[in-house]
Amino acid sequence: MKMTREEIEDLRQRVGCQAVLETSGFALDRKESTRRAVKFRRGAEIIIVTHEGRGWFDPLGDSKGDIFSLVSHLDGVEFGEGLERVAALVGFQPSRSEWRKPAKADARIGTVAERWLSRKSPAPGSGTWRYLYEERFLPASVIRKAIAHGVLREGPYCSMWAAHTDTAGAVTGWEERGSDWRGFASGGAKVLFRLGPSPAPRLCVTEAAIDAMSLAAVEGMRDGTLYLSTGGGWSPATEAALRALADQPAAQIVAATDANPQGEAYADRLRSLADELGCEWLRLRPSADDWNDVLKLWQNEKAGRRDRQETCRMPDRRVKGEASPGKAGP
Repeated sequence: MKMTREEIEDLRQRVGCQAVLETSGFALDRKESTRRAVKFRRGAEIIIVTHEGRGWFDPLGDSKGDIFSLVSHLDGVEFGEGLERVAALVGFQPSRSEWRKPAKADARIGTVAERWLSRKSPAPGSGTWRYLYEERFLPASVIRKAIAHGVLREGPYCSMWAAHTDTAGAVTGWEERGSDWRGFASGGAKVLFRLGPSPAPRLCVTEAAIDAMSLAAVEGMRDGTLYLSTGGGWSPATEAALRALADQPAAQIVAATDANPQGEAYADRLRSLADELGCEWLRLRPSADDWNDVLKLWQNEKAGRRDRQETCRMPDRRVKGEASPGKAGP
């Protein structure tokens, strides 16, 4: 198929990357998607669609580009054949509905550091505190520890902001989590969310700040452990930060990623990094999909045991005139 430059550009504008992915067996992951980064999965493969459907990248590799490079990446075809496949998708309507964020949450004023400092730390009873404590089941002790480390802020609409910092301790961005949406700071950069002492020999790496804090709760903030989150990404800055943290005697990289294909892919990448650095590696797989789900199950089991203990301690009720068990009999 021969096309002019203008025709190719028109085709690029008329067909989105979502159409290629949906017709190639990928499924939308609504839970992990944001307005600016829409995640698709096909087994262990992951593609993130950006720039309103005009761009894409592989979060587990280095591949990225436009719709034509996406077809080449998926099918291994030359540019000419890729043109034909994209042209065949003109008029195709992706099945997903548009993701929308509340209007006020889109207001961005100042630099990343200024926006971070403008937000308050969560306080007992605040909307963010209730979200973390009541919806995510994080214990107050872990919430207070994260506040003391300076990595939590109150976001809009009772959401949580969890800071990512570089090796110098500067805030580069933050994970945004709430009841109604998830995302990452506009204009920010993913490096690592960090909770715990630094340096620490045991480095527990998760995919979300909520999971890092949940694992810390399950383990009771284990000594010598730094709980980390990549925010679901793997940038050169993230890898450099992990290398710096693991550059110490007796370092251990613990892959505490999710119990799904993406989590296993991250764990493999962490194992390769540990092998390259010559440090110990351990796979710590959650018994549920992620560590927050594990924490919720654990907290519910504890509550159930307390209820049973309270029931056992309740005195038996006796009908008037009935002898107590110790005085029964003639």
